[in-house]
Amino acid sequence: MPIATSAVLAMRCSECGKMEFNDFSRFSFCRGKTVQICCSCGATKLTISTKNLSSYWLQIPCLICDSKHFMEFTGKSLWSGEITCLSCQDTDLELAHIGPESKVAKMATSYEQELETLVDEFGCDDYFHNSEIMYEVLNCLHDIADHGALYCQCGNRKIEVELFPDCLELQCKNCDSVNIIYAETEEDLNVIRQVETIELAQNGFKCLDSLANTSKGKKARRKRNKT
Repeated sequence: MPIATSAVLAMRCSECGKMEFNDFSRFSFCRGKTVQICCSCGATKLTISTKNLSSYWLQIPCLICDSKHFMEFTGKSLWSGEITCLSCQDTDLELAHIGPESKVAKMATSYEQELETLVDEFGCDDYFHNSEIMYEVLNCLHDIADHGALYCQCGNRKIEVELFPDCLELQCKNCDSVNIIYAETEEDLNVIRQVETIELAQNGFKCLDSLANTSKGKKARRKRNKT
């Protein structure tokens, strides 16, 4: 019987919401090394650690309850060639799947359908002032991150994203810099469509908004003093 030495993680990022597939290998854990799997936006999706290669601890930020869950799996189950499901410990809703690529892809499709039903049921789209604009702006941000063009002047490329009803807040945890991207109007969408690179100012604050003077008053309301 062949022994699996690699697996695929299918998971929607708790920071930016993007679904991605990430490969990782059993050999990455040599000498008890901790492995972090990150989204293209820079956020950590999953942290896996082991001391003896027979038991693995998984830490996962939850998209559903906005907390972190800790789970333990045996190496035998994690590398069995079957699907391992990671679920929210408060709601039992599935967050991610680990296993062979073909099986994971099939499970992820089912998961996406369940998530869409959940969004419809709880009316999550109502959170945003303009959900269509927000999703389009997120897609533009993903494209920029995929090209390696989202980073901070301090050298950090793991930029965290926080969503608000009318904008996204990009945060560098290394130097506490912040960049606001508005996602409320067609004008906001047109602005980010023209952007190829987003560079956060080291220890600074920026707004990526319209150049039109008429919009400055409205946009300035979210700007706040940093502590």
